[in-house]
Amino acid sequence: MRLLLGLTGVALIVVVLVDAFETMVLPRRVTRPYRPARAYYRIAWGLWRAIACRMLKGKRRADFLGVFGPLSLIVLFAFWASGLIGGFAMVHASLGTPVYRAMEQTPAGFFEYFYLSGVTFFTLGYGDVAPTQPLGRLLAVLEAGLGFGFFGLVISYLPGLSQSSSQRELTISLLDARAGSPPTAAEGITRAARSGNLSGSTAFFAEWERWAAQVLESHLSYPVLMYYRSQHDNQSWLAALTAVCDSCALVLAGVEGVPTFQAQLTFAMARHALVDLSLIIQAPPIEPSSKRLSSADFARLKSMLGEAGLVFTDGERVEQRLAELRAMYEPFASGLSERLMLAIPPIVASTKPVDNWQTSAWTRRTPGIGDLPRRDEPEHF
Repeated sequence: MRLLLGLTGVALIVVVLVDAFETMVLPRRVTRPYRPARAYYRIAWGLWRAIACRMLKGKRRADFLGVFGPLSLIVLFAFWASGLIGGFAMVHASLGTPVYRAMEQTPAGFFEYFYLSGVTFFTLGYGDVAPTQPLGRLLAVLEAGLGFGFFGLVISYLPGLSQSSSQRELTISLLDARAGSPPTAAEGITRAARSGNLSGSTAFFAEWERWAAQVLESHLSYPVLMYYRSQHDNQSWLAALTAVCDSCALVLAGVEGVPTFQAQLTFAMARHALVDLSLIIQAPPIEPSSKRLSSADFARLKSMLGEAGLVFTDGERVEQRLAELRAMYEPFASGLSERLMLAIPPIVASTKPVDNWQTSAWTRRTPGIGDLPRRDEPEHF
């Protein structure tokens, strides 16, 4: 039994260290299906999501969902620390490590070994329980060094996550004045056309190609970032990525006067991000719950483009071409939306979108803008 207990303890230590290394240090995707961190997030998010589904749609639900990402990291670190402490306690118990206790060297019980392991791991050094033989002291030194390194790694890991999230949100905020909140492809293209800035579409799509690549790289390395939410409830990384795909699809379907080469590159990169992130979080592609571009929506889209001085180059086949392009990314966006409870925007907004910069939590009216909805009353998932 002692041998089995010791082997179990060593195995637990190794599993925790490997899982922490793959999660925090290894900068690439881990394809192995059985991982403690993956199982933890699947169970924890399932429970958190089930509770959120019982809440009414609104700000309270959005705030509750926004807590999960940062909180899940703290709980995961606690699980790892508990696993390491428990593993070393098992090894001590299997060896029957004599400890200094009330001036006597006597065998201790498992819970006393667990206490010894915890004090050593957190480098508290009370000295009320301490190993007295060389092997026990060697284990204590090894665990203390491991605990010190573990917490150093955790402290250095959190700022990197925060920086990645901030860089992602910085670019998302730029869509507010360009395409509305939530962003829509029709609004973004028509605003650019009205301002006479269609020549800048190449630079715009190039910027979002780089952003999509950064999102793909950072979220594959640190999948927990997918659970980090934006400051505003009507914005999200998934909504921005979907709106970029929609905009590229409109251009590629044939909007006269808009260059297509950079739009092709951005479309490929954005779709790549949606597909790979669906795989890493195991969110299978599904058909959208509602049709994102009905015949009436398409007619309204052509009307909006016409008012902005734009037309489709091939009016007869453009709707079919647009449907083919949307089929390449919409199911993956819908799968992520369903799994993460993040709303994806329509291609054409049913009402004129209101930008976040035009609203205030203190008033329902902004001088010169007119009556506007409050920022805390957006359309929720």
